[in-house]
Amino acid sequence: MNEKIAPRIILYTDGSSRGNPGPGGYGVVLKSGQHRKEISEGYRLTTNNRMELLAVIVGLEVLIIPNSQVMVFTDSKYVADAVEKGWVFGWEKKAFKDKKNPDLWQRFLKIYRQHQVKFTWVKGHANIPENERCDQLAVGASFKPSLLVDVEYEKENG
Repeated sequence: MNEKIAPRIILYTDGSSRGNPGPGGYGVVLKSGQHRKEISEGYRLTTNNRMELLAVIVGLEVLIIPNSQVMVFTDSKYVADAVEKGWVFGWEKKAFKDKKNPDLWQRFLKIYRQHQVKFTWVKGHANIPENERCDQLAVGASFKPSLLVDVEYEKENG
C-alpha cells in the first residue's frame, strides 16, 4: 500500500501594527520543496500580537494535506512561547479567562491540531531573508487602501 507522506513545510510569519492598536497587517511565506507562496492582509484597527498570531493561523489554514510537518519561524515570543512552553493549553483549560485574543487562540488550536507543528523563534530585523520579506508584506498590507475589519478586536475595543 502506498501511503501519501505528509510534506515538510517551512512557514515564516510576521505581524505588525502602526500604533498598538492601529492599522496592522500580517505576512506569510510558505515553502515546501520548490514551491513558495506569499500571503498578506491588512486590518484597519488591530494589535501587533493579533497580527503575529493571525499570520501563523492563516499560514496553517492554507495547507491542503492534513498532518503536515510544519516548522514555523516567527519573531514573536508571544506566539512561540505560548505554544512551545505550553501556556496556551493551560489557557484553553481555563477557557482563556482573563487572556487576550481568545478568538484567535481558539482558531489557532483548531488548525494546529491538524498538523505536526514546531516553532522556532528568530530575532526580528536580523537579516533573515524570509523573515524580512514577511515584515515587508505585513507592513505593506497595513497601508492597503481598503483594510479589513478585525471584527472581534473592534467588538471588544472599538
